[in-house]
Amino acid sequence: MKKLLLKLIFFQKTILLLLIFAIVIAFITLFSIIKKIYMPNVIIRDHPTAYVYIPTGANIEEVCNILYKNNYIINRNSFEWLAERKKYSSHIKAGRYKIKNRMSNNKLINLLRSGKQDPVRLTFNNIRTLGQLAGYVATHLEADSVSIMHLLSDNLFLSFFGYNRETAFAIFIPNTYELFWNTNAEGFVKRMIYENQKFWKGNREQIAKEAGLTPTQVMTLASIIDNESNMVSEYPTIAGVYMNRLKRDMPLQADPTIKFIVGNFGLKRIIHKQTEINSPYNTYKYKGLPPGPISMPSLRAIEAALNYEKHSYLYFCAKSDFSGYHAFAKTLFQHNQNATAYQNALNRKRIYN
Repeated sequence: MKKLLLKLIFFQKTILLLLIFAIVIAFITLFSIIKKIYMPNVIIRDHPTAYVYIPTGANIEEVCNILYKNNYIINRNSFEWLAERKKYSSHIKAGRYKIKNRMSNNKLINLLRSGKQDPVRLTFNNIRTLGQLAGYVATHLEADSVSIMHLLSDNLFLSFFGYNRETAFAIFIPNTYELFWNTNAEGFVKRMIYENQKFWKGNREQIAKEAGLTPTQVMTLASIIDNESNMVSEYPTIAGVYMNRLKRDMPLQADPTIKFIVGNFGLKRIIHKQTEINSPYNTYKYKGLPPGPISMPSLRAIEAALNYEKHSYLYFCAKSDFSGYHAFAKTLFQHNQNATAYQNALNRKRIYN
């Protein structure tokens, strides 16, 4: 009987020890799982946050490589373990994601699965060419510059929105815009067309109509104004000169259009030979506005074109004191005097182009 009792006690102790051992193992396992899921596993050196860019069509290996090459993940095995269990490979969404230092695997994977990316802020103004614009956008969005330029040169695509190759620059209203990083070329252009329509809707479009201009023509005029002067206070006066000439069916004779044709906006002096270049942008040779904007105008130039100053000036040229301001004239005689003074000043400084 005593032996039986001892065996029973031994058996109970064994069961208890096994139970304790199982609980310890379970606790260790549970702690390991909790650690893999909820403990910090993201490290960002020197900054509290960083951005992760997931390309369109990326697979799980590519996502891991992006995270690993920047040394954002402390324990790679735990990240991959949870990513597999949360089936992240089937829910990869392209975009720009803001991650924080000491994020857990769970928070990181939930963020990447959610598609809740941080938008990119695009700011552009006074860009000279569509190529420069496409290049700038391509450094901020996933869309490449070649794809953007292809669309802006595609008359069939542009015609659906009332534009063509020559007027494509008129699509872009200088401002700051928020877009998702994975926006493609078509998405970018369509967004800019939407912003353009918002800009012109209502008051501005009506003002342009009353002046006898379309929004695209306003943008074209504004682009010339922007390249005529660095003095914003003169913009409405310059706009008034050009509107007076348009109304009188006089050629605009705008030097910036010659600079556009030559490809040098830094020219100080326009020579007769250049004014004879056969180009639809040559406002010395052809009356009216050129086919489209010669650059991206500023908002101030656009507003100046819409709210041009009412006056009797028909001419203007740079002042001979090189102050950056212009001398305005009502008659050709007055203008010739002003122009001669400026040309003599250029000669004295030996500026011939």
